[in-house]
Amino acid sequence: MNFEVRLVKAGKTKISYPAELVRDDGDHLVVRAPWAAPGVRDFGFVRFEPGDVFTEHYWRTRWYAVKEVRTADGALKGWYCDVTRPALVTGRGLTVEDLDLDLWVSADGAAVLRLDEDEFAASGLHRQDPPAAQAAVAALAEVEALALRGALAAELAG
Repeated sequence: MNFEVRLVKAGKTKISYPAELVRDDGDHLVVRAPWAAPGVRDFGFVRFEPGDVFTEHYWRTRWYAVKEVRTADGALKGWYCDVTRPALVTGRGLTVEDLDLDLWVSADGAAVLRLDEDEFAASGLHRQDPPAAQAAVAALAEVEALALRGALAAELAG
């Protein structure tokens, strides 16, 4: 089934792309899509490039999304975790609001990197919506704890 994923940041669509709906249990949605941005994005610790396949996990009740990233030939690169508001699902699409905090977990679990904390601090969310800012910080801690325990893959399978 075709599905449309829309990532919103500061009220504007950051990216929108088609994905295949893999499953939806009423809370946890899983979609699969190829790398949707043009060209290569090199973060230094990982490169996202044409041919990469993202299996993306979204929840209607959790404040994060987790994207398992594999090469075109199926080798696991790792997991990119976005702190977001819970997913809003309508018809054949979902929308998530990016709250700037991110986490990268390498395929072997040896690297667990917090990302974009400076962007989160500069976003003003603490002043504009203190409960959302608290939920975002708690979500980052939750997904980081899963990664550090080596439990992230098991959580996604469940």
